[in-house]
Formats: sequence, C-alpha cells, structure tokens
Amino acid sequence: MAPIETLPLPEDPTLAAYAAALNETGHWATVFDAQWRVVFVTDELRLSFGEVDSAIQRVGEHWFGPAELSRRKAMAFVLGDWMETVQRAFRRHGPFILFDTPGGRDELRRVVDPALVDLLDEIEPVEAPPVWRGVDYDLKSAGSGADTRTLFMRVHDRAGRFIGTIFLSKPRPGMSQLATATALADLDHLDRMTLVDRPDRRPAAVLMADLEASSPLARRVATAQYFAFGRRLVRTADQCIVDHGGIVGRHAGDGVVAFFLAETAVSESAAARACIETARALRAAIVAVADRSGLEQSDVSLRFGLHWGATLYVGRITTAGRSEVTALGDEVNEAARIEACATGGRTIASKVLVERLNNTDAKALEIDPDHTSYTPLADLATATDKARRDAPAIAVCDVQPGRTRPRRQPTS
Repeated sequence: MAPIETLPLPEDPTLAAYAAALNETGHWATVFDAQWRVVFVTDELRLSFGEVDSAIQRVGEHWFGPAELSRRKAMAFVLGDWMETVQRAFRRHGPFILFDTPGGRDELRRVVDPALVDLLDEIEPVEAPPVWRGVDYDLKSAGSGADTRTLFMRVHDRAGRFIGTIFLSKPRPGMSQLATATALADLDHLDRMTLVDRPDRRPAAVLMADLEASSPLARRVATAQYFAFGRRLVRTADQCIVDHGGIVGRHAGDGVVAFFLAETAVSESAAARACIETARALRAAIVAVADRSGLEQSDVSLRFGLHWGATLYVGRITTAGRSEVTALGDEVNEAARIEACATGGRTIASKVLVERLNNTDAKALEIDPDHTSYTPLADLATATDKARRDAPAIAVCDVQPGRTRPRRQPTS
C-alpha cells in the first residue's frame, strides 16, 4: 500500500504527544481541541475511510459542523436515515459539547449543522466524564459495513487544564479474534490484496499448480492423513507465494493459483522472476511436506503452468465467509491449459513469460531467453485435448534448472 502524508501534529504539545503516539501505533483515532474542532486524524483511520487527499481540509472543523458531517456521511455505511444517526449521536454527546463551548448555545448554533440546531433546546450542559462510550456505527469496508466500537477520552495538560478529547474506534471483533487473524496473516500480503480491492486491468505473471494423481492417493491413504497432507500443502504453497511477493488466488481442491503483479514487483521482469522462483521453491518444499505427512516423495508430484497476462482483470472478492483475489482473462484459461500439460512433475512456462525477463533476472534463474528453444503446446507429447483445442500455438519450455533447452546457435 502506498504511504500517505501524515497530517501536521496539533499545536498543543500534550495533544501533539497523544496524536503522535496514536498514529505511530496504528490506531483509529481523531483528536479534538477543547472546542471539539478536529486537530488530527491518524493515518490508519484516513486509509480505512479512503480519505487521503482531503483529510487536511478537516483540520479546524467542528465535529458536528456541516462540512465534517458531510465527510463522515461519505465514510459511514448507513442503511437508514443518516441524519437520524447523527441526531442520536448529538443527543448523546451534545451536553458535553455544550458544556465545553465558550459562548454556550448561541455559539454552538453558529457552528453545528442546521439540522441539529433545534436539538440544542432539548439538551443541558453537562461536564463529560473522563472516559465514555460513544455511539457505534458501521464503517464502509469492502463494499459493506464493518461494525465498530467507539470510545472518548478527555485530555488534560500537566496543569490539569482541559485541552481536548480523543475519539477512538475499533472493529467490533474482540482483541483475541483480531490477534488470531493478525498472527495468521502476512501484513505485506494484506497490503497487496488491498491494492486490488478495486478491480482493474493489471499486467501480471500467473502461476497454476496441481497435484498429479491426487484421487488415487486420497483413496489409498486414511482420510485424516490426506487431510493433514492437504493442509500442509496449502500452507506451504501460500507461504512460498507470499515470500516471493505474490498474491494468493483461489484454492480449488489440490490446486494452487497465484498472481505476481508488475506494479508490486516493480517491473514485469521482476514479476516473471518471482513467478518462476515460487514454482521452484514450492517444488523443493513439497519434499518436506510429503515426509511430514508420512508419504513417499513419488506420491506428491506437482505440475506447474506459468504464463504472462498483459491485460488481466484482477480484483478482490470479499463475502461474509471469505476474501480472495481472482483474475479474468484469456491468459488465465491458457495458464490452466499449460499446467494440465505439465505432467511428470514439470514446470512449463510460456514464451511470453520467459521473454519478460531482463538479463539480470534471467541470469539469476539460469535461463537464457535469447537462446531458448520452445515447443507449441499442441506438439507436446503430454498435450491435452483442451490444450490442442484452446491454446495449440502457445510456445512453452520447461524452466526447471537444467531443463531449459538452448537453441542451436547459427554458425557464421
């Protein structure tokens, strides 16, 4: 995820210290001065709201002012009447805000949204407690609403003078659930998944892998043993993909799919290299997976198909039960055809992928794109009927170390 520019810290040194600490530790937080004007919003809150460029305009605005409410409406996920939600919050916090406002009701009438002016006659000023729970709301996230919990804390300086309020919010799940999710997730991978929240065309290398003869193996060994093996295989595959900067795609049975975006790998060559390195790393790691699962190495042969998609349409699909990245495009189907032809535990890559490699990356992989011999997919002895029908002319080669065949050099 691209970094954003942090807002200037508040002028008051105590509020500035709170703002800096909350920002550095990744909290969702808004800092108000003593008159309930916004003086700081943390980076994480701005990123979650998708409010990166315009957040600077919020500084100095009253929390219940028209401009601030307009921005919050765009950030919130509200199925009913938005203003009813605002009025409920104002009834909750209004007495505290009125108590803190120099000039009382007249001043507050001047700064709050016109839809709240009549409510001022219903409330009386009350000094706020040191800490209190706010009105919960839903935050827009992944096209839906993420339930949040809110908290307010009063801030005083060293002399005991009230100087402001801190508004903290967090997702509804408890810390035990959040900690579990964090422990299992790779933060860099989450950033890459966030990048494709909005579907778009993105050049990328595609990796597809599948376990050969998985059905006979599943019938031969105990169900519990095969399940343990499958779980280890998926975890190992995902770790190899994540370690090489890829995005894990959809799992189907024993199949593995991964995407290596040019924009996150810095270049098309780097993306192609990462794709090939991931296949090699997974091939090496499967030996240990087989051993831990009580299987022979010959039982766990993986076939790999690697391809380049210049115009892949990549995006993230999030539901109540899962979140995954997928891609559409002819190249995805072609990668599947290549993978199906890679029987015998081979790693077959398309010419368009290999020729994305620059000299440095090709040398690191011990591949010579300038002198490599390719074979049309339909001419492979292992070509499937679907490959001959859908992608017969795609030129491919085996990119396992020592397998890439050099083309005979012309003599002068």
